[in-house]
Amino acid sequence: MLKQRVITAVVLLLVLLPALFFHDPAPFNFLALLFMAAAAWEWARLNGYRLSASYLVGAVCGLICAGLWWAGWLASTQPRLWLLTGAAWVLLGSWVLHAGVPAWGRLHSGFRLGLGLLALVLTWLAVAQARLIGTNFLLSVFVLVWVADIGAYFAGRTWGGRLVSRKLAASISPGKSWEGVWGGMVAVLLLAWIWTRFDLWAQPVAPSFYSHLAGRGAAFVVIACLFMAAMSVVGDLFESLVKRSAGVKDSSNLLPGHGGVLDRIDALLPSLPLAMMLYTF
Repeated sequence: MLKQRVITAVVLLLVLLPALFFHDPAPFNFLALLFMAAAAWEWARLNGYRLSASYLVGAVCGLICAGLWWAGWLASTQPRLWLLTGAAWVLLGSWVLHAGVPAWGRLHSGFRLGLGLLALVLTWLAVAQARLIGTNFLLSVFVLVWVADIGAYFAGRTWGGRLVSRKLAASISPGKSWEGVWGGMVAVLLLAWIWTRFDLWAQPVAPSFYSHLAGRGAAFVVIACLFMAAMSVVGDLFESLVKRSAGVKDSSNLLPGHGGVLDRIDALLPSLPLAMMLYTF
């Protein structure tokens, strides 16, 4: 299993990193489109659709993203769209934590399908717009999500259940604790401080997400980073809820040793649109 994970990770890095740092954002945006189409296929399968219908959903997702690209949406900041998307994710996160797994299965399958398709399209649009802002900006958002996850893992392993006996969302993801969430937040604040100092020293062409926030004051940076860390957890819980409702451990086996595409991008689903919301705020 470990060997498979390492091989898959190396292959993904060999494909994604050259595209990410290429001077033209088009190759990376195209790869991101393919990933979102694959995630849409997984989403349809998780929500009970047949294999042929799931392929169609994946194709539709890719075509919608391509249509937005062709229509020039990547160069348009769309502040109202990102504000509405951010508000929707906050409301959805509250619902997920309150309603639990049974409530998801009671929703109409068409609504569930449309909700996931919309989330994936908006995530692709956010990642493509972030790449246009600059590699430093997009990479800083990616690393924020990864660091929040790593900080939450180690804090949860070390202090989970010692400070707060009640689990974060026991019916959705029993392993997640409030201590883990707080550990992820602390890790993200530390990351923001380090990356901002790096920007001041290196003076990159495009500022990072944190340096952009720093122009509005230290308090805004702290609040925004805590918010982003919390919402990355919401993305993780949202996908866990869907998988528990479907009775599966992974969204698919597309990435050997890692599960599916959704398993790798779940925390990015709210985080990338929210980063664009804060950027255009």
